[in-house]
Amino acid sequence: MLIWLDFLTPKQLLFLSEIGEKLASDGYDVMYTTRRYREVDELVKLRDIEVTVAGAYGGATLEGKLAASAQRIEELSHIIGQRRPDVSLAFASPEAARTAFGLAIPHYTVNDSPHSRAVAKLTIPLADRLFSPAVIPKRIWLKLGATIGQITQYNALDPVAWLTGFVPNRMVLEELGLSDSKPIIVFRAEESFASYLMDKASQQSVTIPIVKDLLDGHEIGAQVVVLARYPEQVPAVRKALPEEVVVPSKAVDGPSLLSFASLFVGAGGTMTTEAALLGVPALSCYPGEPTIVERYLIRQGLVKRVTDPSRASAAIRRVMANLEDEHRKQAGKARSLVGKMENPADVVARSIGEAFPL
Repeated sequence: MLIWLDFLTPKQLLFLSEIGEKLASDGYDVMYTTRRYREVDELVKLRDIEVTVAGAYGGATLEGKLAASAQRIEELSHIIGQRRPDVSLAFASPEAARTAFGLAIPHYTVNDSPHSRAVAKLTIPLADRLFSPAVIPKRIWLKLGATIGQITQYNALDPVAWLTGFVPNRMVLEELGLSDSKPIIVFRAEESFASYLMDKASQQSVTIPIVKDLLDGHEIGAQVVVLARYPEQVPAVRKALPEEVVVPSKAVDGPSLLSFASLFVGAGGTMTTEAALLGVPALSCYPGEPTIVERYLIRQGLVKRVTDPSRASAAIRRVMANLEDEHRKQAGKARSLVGKMENPADVVARSIGEAFPL
């Protein structure tokens, strides 16, 4: 029995590889496909995953995304047509959904991002099953093409899948030239090229003004790391910020870095959720409307949303001024919440096993 898993982003790699490992340990054959994309390429090497590469990231324009998607479907059709897997599983991959549908292969999809409407509409109607966190109401998925019997919800947020039993790797500090004897503030740049932010995000970074305001004339006594998303962002971020700010040119072990962080400021979703669940004080400066998951974390007291640079830097200074107390409170809330959650990877793997028994 061959299971095909397709991932497009670092988060999807982390999530689906956990499911793949569980299926492989149960005796299933597992194959992974991905596309050429800097952060994914480097994370594949870090995690030593055997993958087949089909297609490439389409860039910042709708035309580029469309052309890249069409090319990737063509490449996948040859690869998957030869291997003939029994079922496919992807995290909202339009190319996997279309390829599986075209080759009459049952397709399962995972999605926690209904705000990415275009991707949802291209994947959910072609899927046999949709897995999603229970915090997202089923009625939202119904509007995006799901049927009520298609939806399987899990009582968790997605990062629980790869944070369960996670042990941080201290090598990440050495790789970035950081010391654990001094506080670390980690920033994550916005997903400026994503289709769901193209008409919402400013052409200017939302992260850089916050870092500038934080460092302008202030001694914060902390190491600052800014994680870019694209190769194009790295030189621009480095040029805009003081030399002491660490701007990695390669993908890093995000969960490990967050485990050693004193504070996280995110302009996206996944790392903000990871930080919150790891008990790290987290601020969100996401440039679009708050997502359902972000609103949930705000209600739980695990994330604070501040988009104005001066207000954000002031909030950072307040946390840093009471770091021990802030960490203690955050860690307690995180433990309480995660302790009530199930592992999403178990839910998905079990569902596949029941539908496609060996």
